[in-house]
Amino acid sequence: MSVTAISEKLSVSPQPSRDDIQSLREKGFRTLINNRPDDEDDAQPGTSVERDKAEQCDLSYAFIPVKLGSITEADVRAFQRAVDESEGPVFAHCKSGTRSLSLYLIGEVLDGRMPAEEVVEFGRVRGFDTSAAAASLKQHASRRPQVKGVFDKRTWSVQYVVSDPDTGKCAIIDPVLDFDEKAGATATINADAILDYVRSEGLTVEWILDTHPHADHFSAAQYLKEKTGARTASGERVMDVQKLWKNIYNWPELEADGSQWDRLFAHGETFKIGNIDAKVLFSPGHTLASITYVIGDAAFVHDTLFMPDSGTARADFPGGDARVLWKSIQEILALPDETRIFTGHDYQPDGRAPRWESTVAEQKKFNPHLADVTEEEFVGLRTKRDKTLPMPKLILHALQVNICGGRLPEPEANGKRYLKFPLDALQGAAWE
Repeated sequence: MSVTAISEKLSVSPQPSRDDIQSLREKGFRTLINNRPDDEDDAQPGTSVERDKAEQCDLSYAFIPVKLGSITEADVRAFQRAVDESEGPVFAHCKSGTRSLSLYLIGEVLDGRMPAEEVVEFGRVRGFDTSAAAASLKQHASRRPQVKGVFDKRTWSVQYVVSDPDTGKCAIIDPVLDFDEKAGATATINADAILDYVRSEGLTVEWILDTHPHADHFSAAQYLKEKTGARTASGERVMDVQKLWKNIYNWPELEADGSQWDRLFAHGETFKIGNIDAKVLFSPGHTLASITYVIGDAAFVHDTLFMPDSGTARADFPGGDARVLWKSIQEILALPDETRIFTGHDYQPDGRAPRWESTVAEQKKFNPHLADVTEEEFVGLRTKRDKTLPMPKLILHALQVNICGGRLPEPEANGKRYLKFPLDALQGAAWE
């Protein structure tokens, strides 16, 4: 096993054998990072074997699978966290060690500790070809817009700050208002973290954008509007969702006209974030109102597509439809192959670190719900899968807030706010 020291804390290596993993603790390592997707070749042990071996050897383990040419900033940040949180030296590997080294180098450049011009030479003197990392950095520098993802572990949600580097104008997409259903408590931890980022980067918030009324978390749109003065927006078909849930909640006084947002976008409508062109695609199927924001080279699809290793969103909520979802996905996949896809949830299959950025090309090639799948096959697998899924635990809590643009119920005479939800209104879902 050839091990190359990269820094005081990090070493990289080609694929270790089971016996090699067994010896890592004796060599002083405290963390094992696996940067190889499973099934690259028949010889690799795979993440489950490596995780078991690591646990047997009292090693921390992180699974951050990447491919050269499609490493994202989220991958880099996950790699950095795994290294930083280790209690001692870290051993990272892929097939040759190049991807592990590339994750380190990209992070060094993004954080200003290394000039991009030194990346190739750094790898060369250590026996690695890091030209792909240099190319990735060049592409990153030219990308517009800049995208900051904020992952909420409680709800598996990803919130975004999308900014124009030239003007400093930005939009916040699908922000989360914290809610503990056990205590009935709300908080603004996520939203305040977003505001801290906006302030630290010197950004000006122009838009607070919802892709749809969410069923698994409260929207912080109204809170952020109060803090920033930015306009709120969603898709015009949100009115259909309001009318549907107005009946479910027996809520005759609800204004089901979309007036809770400052602007409702129609399919194909355009707007700007700073100098960056943005376009709205109507993407129903998961809900009646779901939309995709295409901002520069980035598409924010929320619950329509997940990461390629996770498939697609369910289509069994009130107003959902698997066949309609298929057609919406096809419109998204008709965007240029290099379009970046940002999803709104990540459920971390196989315990890997959270990821939320892919491309149209990767979705078409690697998503098991889409690659070489016909419409009929998709509808069949989606319908079968959805029958096994319980409803989100917050669906009845969240929708009455989110169809009001993130506004909590008004306080009653005693000064307290109250949620109301019906019993036996959502029939047919699996029980946990």
